Amino acid sequence: MRRVAGLAALALATLSLAAGAGADETYRASVLKWRDEREARLKADGGWLSVAGLTWLKPGENRFGTGPGADVVLPAGSAPPVAGIFALEGTETSVELVAGVNARIAGQPVAGRTVLRPDSDDIVEIADVTLQVIERGGRFGIRLRDKNAAARREFTGCRWFEVKEGYRVEAKWVAHSQPKPLKVPNILGQTESMPSPGYAEFSVGGKLVRVDGVLENAQSTQLWFILRDQTSGKETYPAGRFLYADLPKAGKVVLDFNKSYNPPCAFTAYATCPLPPPQNWMPVRIEAGELNYGKH
Repeated sequence: MRRVAGLAALALATLSLAAGAGADETYRASVLKWRDEREARLKADGGWLSVAGLTWLKPGENRFGTGPGADVVLPAGSAPPVAGIFALEGTETSVELVAGVNARIAGQPVAGRTVLRPDSDDIVEIADVTLQVIERGGRFGIRLRDKNAAARREFTGCRWFEVKEGYRVEAKWVAHSQPKPLKVPNILGQTESMPSPGYAEFSVGGKLVRVDGVLENAQSTQLWFILRDQTSGKETYPAGRFLYADLPKAGKVVLDFNKSYNPPCAFTAYATCPLPPPQNWMPVRIEAGELNYGKH
């Protein structure tokens, strides 16, 4: 009887271990799927690997094309020497094409002078190239994407720390009574004020860590954490990493550092990435998420 009880206990323990392993493997598979999707977005036609240029506009006319006199230079063979003009008047940017040049915005032919809203879907498409107006701290520029960009052709894939479920942290969420403006620097030397509804607090290796989350806009359904830790500049990208989390529930927020990833600046010199504010410089090593790409 004692032997039967022992076998039953062993069977129960084995079942429990199997159930635990299954749960871990299910979680691991979900993270790997997320990572595959992240890499697919990078490699997509309009992904960050296709960003091949950024030109800040001067007031007045800015010629664009493949010729040597162009203010906004396009890749060889993608357009005529002069394809058109971007005109910056105050805070308004418009585009006008040279006769015979074909371009589209949202699938519709560009005709006459067309005003372009910054950081919107008003994207000018010419062959394999797209041109988008961006605005950063009152400066207006043209972001160039090229389906044939060298960074896209030569991409060697993302590298990651091993998935560790212990880095999926249920943190305490401390909400502000009203969102507070958080000063977020960027690589251009500018500072943007972003609304922060509160901060997350958790422990790593016995150290208490606090990081402030921000909302990208009024419709945001996730918190955005711009972070730096003690792996930054060593195993991971020097400027830090990004992490998104679902909005808090019952005073808790789940931070899954296995899904922390490199900003666009890790892949292109033509991004305008935000940088971690000082309070988000974590005094611990977070050995989870995306490793440094090593190309930029």
